[in-house]
Amino acid sequence: MVRPGGRSARVQQSVHAAVNELVAEVGRDALTVPMIAARGGVTPSTIYRRWGDLRELLSDVAVEHLRPDSEPADLGSLGADLGAWAEQFLDEMGSAVGRTYIRDALLGDQDGTNASRCSDYAAEQIVIMLDRAVARGETVPPVETVIDQVVAPMMYRILFRPSVLDTAYARRLVDSCLRGAS
Repeated sequence: MVRPGGRSARVQQSVHAAVNELVAEVGRDALTVPMIAARGGVTPSTIYRRWGDLRELLSDVAVEHLRPDSEPADLGSLGADLGAWAEQFLDEMGSAVGRTYIRDALLGDQDGTNASRCSDYAAEQIVIMLDRAVARGETVPPVETVIDQVVAPMMYRILFRPSVLDTAYARRLVDSCLRGAS
């Protein structure tokens, strides 16, 4: 069992930092496990033992980049909160960098663990907004409804139709979802 903190956490932190630094310096396509290991202060065998291969390591790093930094803004109503969150989500995930992280997260995800983690990140953010709305006395849809009607269509467009993305699209999805809840 992996201990929280300790050597395992230090190895993960140094290897993730090495990946991020090297991507900035030489680009993602030039990365090699020996290069990352040397920068991270570990042996290549440590990377292979922990992550399996470069694809799985890049997937792990991508998932960490996709983790939200903070709670969604409290703007006074579910419509405002969810609308602002959806716009930000679309902007961040729909950027070239965001799409690369999404693809990396899924590419090295043999068992679906990383996809579940990313889905959980979005669900956790939505639950925060829904709980605040309930505390204000608002009618709210179930979290899975928000995922199905707001997050899922945005992810489809981000991955397969990025040329037709705009904040108005995000707002329309939110408005439609909330109309169905009332």
